[in-house]
Amino acid sequence: MLKKCPGKHPFLQFILAAVFLVSILLSAPAHAAIKTYKKNSNSVTFTLDKGLMKIIVCKDDIIEVKYTIFNAFQTKPSLVVNNNWLQHPSFTVSTQNGDVVITTKKLTIRINKATNAITYTDLHGKIITAEDQQNKTMSPATIAGISTYKVSTQFRSPANEALYGLGCHPLDSLSINYKGRDQDLAIRYMTGAIPVLLSTKGYGLLWDNYSASNFYGSVDDNTKFKYVSESGKQVDYYFFYGPDFDQIINLYRIATGKAPMYAKWAFGLFQSQDRYMSEAEVLSVKDNYRNNHIPVDVIVQDWYYWDPLPIGSHVMKPERYPHPKQMLDELHKANIHGMISIWPVFGKGTPNYDALQKMGGLTDITWDNVVTHTFDTYYDAHYPKARDLYWQQARDSLVKRYGWDAWWIDQCEPDNGSLLDARKQSNFWIGKGIDYFNTYSLEHTKGIYKGWRKDIPGKRAFFLARQSFAGAQRNAATLWSSDIFCGFDAFKNQVPQGINACASGIPYWTSDIGGYQYHWRAPDWSKPEFRELFTRWFQFGTFCPIFRIHGKGERALFSKNWDAATKATLLKFDKLRYRLMPYIYSLAGRVTTENYTIMRALTFDFRDDPKVYSIPDQYMFGPAFLVNPVTEQLYTAKNAAPGEKTRKVYLPAATKWYNFWTGEQSNGGQTLDASAPMDILPLYVKAGSIIPMGPDMEYATEKRADNIELRIYPGANGSFKFYEDENDNYNYEKGRYATFTLTWNDKKHTLLVSDTKGNFPGMLKNRTFDVVLVNGKHGSNTGVTVKADKIVRYTGKALQVAL
Repeated sequence: MLKKCPGKHPFLQFILAAVFLVSILLSAPAHAAIKTYKKNSNSVTFTLDKGLMKIIVCKDDIIEVKYTIFNAFQTKPSLVVNNNWLQHPSFTVSTQNGDVVITTKKLTIRINKATNAITYTDLHGKIITAEDQQNKTMSPATIAGISTYKVSTQFRSPANEALYGLGCHPLDSLSINYKGRDQDLAIRYMTGAIPVLLSTKGYGLLWDNYSASNFYGSVDDNTKFKYVSESGKQVDYYFFYGPDFDQIINLYRIATGKAPMYAKWAFGLFQSQDRYMSEAEVLSVKDNYRNNHIPVDVIVQDWYYWDPLPIGSHVMKPERYPHPKQMLDELHKANIHGMISIWPVFGKGTPNYDALQKMGGLTDITWDNVVTHTFDTYYDAHYPKARDLYWQQARDSLVKRYGWDAWWIDQCEPDNGSLLDARKQSNFWIGKGIDYFNTYSLEHTKGIYKGWRKDIPGKRAFFLARQSFAGAQRNAATLWSSDIFCGFDAFKNQVPQGINACASGIPYWTSDIGGYQYHWRAPDWSKPEFRELFTRWFQFGTFCPIFRIHGKGERALFSKNWDAATKATLLKFDKLRYRLMPYIYSLAGRVTTENYTIMRALTFDFRDDPKVYSIPDQYMFGPAFLVNPVTEQLYTAKNAAPGEKTRKVYLPAATKWYNFWTGEQSNGGQTLDASAPMDILPLYVKAGSIIPMGPDMEYATEKRADNIELRIYPGANGSFKFYEDENDNYNYEKGRYATFTLTWNDKKHTLLVSDTKGNFPGMLKNRTFDVVLVNGKHGSNTGVTVKADKIVRYTGKALQVAL
């Protein structure tokens, strides 16, 4: 309420009152009303009283929304969405009760003429989600000295909605549901951003903006959420209708690209350390694994193998690595693959730096090198010619000269410490840094994958990247959660971060098993508390998409830091990972052919059970396993009581569950105190599951899957699709792979094995199934079941097995 200002001139009072009222009007969000609209072949364009809006029907269940206050939309192609939508689905447009209504075969989109707010419903009129009346906005802003526009969208959010995704944020506390909480989405060291959100209401959203952004999940007492990007010329987002999470992720990858298949060795154990200092040390790791018959598939060479040359040299110094090509040959003879660290940073005084500088391929973003204390320069990953040159330089050294099999793509934020304004002010080939703040890693992996596919056609690409953005899955990039602390709190945080990263559409995620650093040095791994930490993290890693040890200090499975009990537990889980290779590789086949998700938030499979919505430390690993990592220090804490320990496990409703270790059955919908001795990860299997298990192996392709133990967990119907191919080339893209489906009929107690579909050179023509109907101890635990319930010979023709 305005009050008189005593002693002031009446005219001045009038001016002050006018200014106050104008400020109120300016601060209030303006609704851009619809004046006219026009239907096009795949879209509807709306002329607003200020600006434009366009709704594009990409598919019956994928809608793109654009809004701008300007007279035209941006014409630059998306860096994220690579689908050109050449097929235009049919749809109708009508006017009903003051709304413009667009109807597809799966959706109704209602646009309020007065506010342009969009409501999405199914064909029965049930609301899926709705923009708020204060919906799409653009407002002038000055950020890092740059004049730009902040852009935002705001949606209504009912009380019983749960929200997932938004990428990996390694330092976040234990949380998984974004309902009611906020998230910074600016990629930098130790935090990421993937602008993908999944809702239990059956929809997903993808914001196609690359500037630093924020998600606000607690607007108006948690009744709304808002996505705000600090720079843009338009609002641009995609709506996906599932309603199942698997279908939402399928639609996201239809829009942004499929994840290519990894070689089978990539699903075995990666052994890494910061850092192996010589060729002799790398070969000793190989010998210790193979001589002790410990399963492993990859040994990793971390950074500064180029020392004392500047970073970006891509050269292994002969003083420490006298025969790098022979070293790789020795790894390959032992059926071990090699992965090497490579950075997008260049020190001065190298031919690589000079060549990039000459063609304008360097940025003005620098990294304060913690080793040499020099300021080294990032190349411009947004410049196609610079990407090509970067690939050629690294290819000629690391692949052609030495023969490395995979690349560890470090430092790809790009990380320039706290100088975030400098990143925003930088000039990329494509545009200002503020508008491409989050896409460096996406473009970096794009160039490397493109080069790999062109120049190394017979070997599948595998890249481990410290950052990811929407669309990165198409670049063969696995996301890892960066340089995390060696401690239980940090470990606890990794579980929901892995779950949410995969819920963001990125199928392959990993963490440094044990953590990377303990106050920036190696912990004493021989101490009981660190043995417990590593054991629990290793158990979790066994059930992550990628299984990888890394960090400071010796922690290989043969290490003298482990006592006999620790070694036995680690070996048990390592062997279990390899016994599950037929299951895991089949799931990987589904990732590529069906856009599947292996590491699954519980809402993928139990969206109708609200009790799972906010559980941060349980997830499904494929369709069968409920994984429950032990993230508390139960045995070596100072106040630990004697005796066996437990952890709480909620068993989702509407199904029965089996304890993997004992075969004991439990009903869903209850919380158990699950036994958690040091050698046990509480692990449950859903009734109706079929799990193919192979023999003990020391590397992923050591033995062919000609003898499979098929474990069936009765109590519900179920099925499993078995996938095989040539393990390490791209012939599967030409249809050279094979599948067959195993179907369990619980009422009839019969197993149906379908005909094999497809073929490839060297495909098995005959195999044996040892069919095991799990019942208590029979068929439980990790070992081979001594006596199968039925032994079946399979020749690729359909058959039925009665049990």
